[in-house]
Amino acid sequence: MSRASRFLTLVLRHDPGRVGLSLGPGGWVATADLLKALSRHGMATTAEDLRTIVSSDDKRRFTLSDDGRRIRAAQGHSVAVDLGLQPLEPPEILFHGTATGTLDTIFREGLKPVSRTHVHLSVDVPTAIRVGARHGRPIVLEVAAGSMHRSGSVFLRADNGVWLTDAVPPSALALATIEPACDPSPAPGAR
Repeated sequence: MSRASRFLTLVLRHDPGRVGLSLGPGGWVATADLLKALSRHGMATTAEDLRTIVSSDDKRRFTLSDDGRRIRAAQGHSVAVDLGLQPLEPPEILFHGTATGTLDTIFREGLKPVSRTHVHLSVDVPTAIRVGARHGRPIVLEVAAGSMHRSGSVFLRADNGVWLTDAVPPSALALATIEPACDPSPAPGAR
């Protein structure tokens, strides 16, 4: 991730006040205001640079409005924001990537958003592995999202396809079976 992309993540997800901005309805900020704020803070960026950052981000962290006049983080906020997403029926099973060291706590307490506003869930195992690998040796959990939904849990789908929910109870979790081709760790004895 480029320096500019990291800074955008900080500003649009966690600390818009750092550059003198506040998130509007839906988490949106005016692109022109963002560009001015970035320039004032030594991150001179053009509208074209911003479009390139958005289009080249492999995790699709940012969303530009159709007219290009507004931008927001798709999900991952630690500041209170209503993205205006409508509740949806999730797939029967979703996945959560984490590090092996967190399993005892997760199976005791469930998944909580910690410093974020929602728990983030993936639609497939490879994505969950990539997420979990950021925190150490990855492990993937299956989340019984369909059952949770039928029991009243609310699920949202962010612009980038990440599923969001408030929490996942331990009863809705199981270890996922990972195909060897998906496991990023080397086989025993392999180098």
